[in-house]
Amino acid sequence: MSYKSGFVSIVGRPNVGKSTLLNSLLGEKIAAVSPKPQTTRTKIMGVVTDDEAQVVFLDTPGIHKPKNKLGKLMVRSAEQSAGEADVVLYMLDASDYSLEKDGEILEGISAPAVFLLINKTDKVEKPDLLPLIEAFSRLRAFDEIIPVSAMKKEGLGELMNAVKKRLPSGPQFFPEDTLTDQPEKQIAAEFIREKMMRNLSEEIPYGTAVVIEKMKYDDAKDMTVIAATIYCEREGHKAIVIGKGGTMLKKIGTDARRDIARFTGTKVFLELWVKVRENWRNSDAQLKNFGYSE
Repeated sequence: MSYKSGFVSIVGRPNVGKSTLLNSLLGEKIAAVSPKPQTTRTKIMGVVTDDEAQVVFLDTPGIHKPKNKLGKLMVRSAEQSAGEADVVLYMLDASDYSLEKDGEILEGISAPAVFLLINKTDKVEKPDLLPLIEAFSRLRAFDEIIPVSAMKKEGLGELMNAVKKRLPSGPQFFPEDTLTDQPEKQIAAEFIREKMMRNLSEEIPYGTAVVIEKMKYDDAKDMTVIAATIYCEREGHKAIVIGKGGTMLKKIGTDARRDIARFTGTKVFLELWVKVRENWRNSDAQLKNFGYSE
């Protein structure tokens, strides 16, 4: 067999498990994951390489009806990724789906191969999957329909085998030890933002952005030293992010430091600051400053 290589885009509505799938396929956490929708804001690349193929997975923001310029950028990123892929994995939450909303998105997807990936199968009874599959099969002809549990890593072997069969023959795009194209700074920033998504309530974490001001390994201290700024949209939100006596900011930092240390393989000193940038999600200049641009 000739060697295979290609790009596989993971798309779907918010909170269906796209980032969990990417992390499970890689065997390494590089994408932020939280129970809240729209945790992923930018396209994240993860590479799986073996003796048969190199598969470049693209985790994308959830496709939703945007409320601001940041939301529009997120949706465009997902749509562009789907349009450039050799295989599109359209992911559903088996316990929470909408024929109408998912059908609208599927109408706009065109790729050499489109799979229907039914995720979170551990949350439903197996007999319930059949009517779901029949209903979506009437919307379009999928090249594959694969039930999986990204969280429990069930069905991923079948998924990888099916993906490889659909990829074109070609050489590796990246060195075989490549895991992602994301700089360590970006991954660190996403870990910090993930902890805000998990620890802060309602709308507050959606209005935050994280900028890594400094990230450097200190030989003398034998640790990675990081200085990061959390930006929020209101003074009231800043107070909530910091918490009484700094308790919330300390918890966010402690939780994020644990993930960053595991990823870098070093001890980590993390210093967090909080500043206000009003209405930054609708400012072209601020979006660009925070790394959210076309």
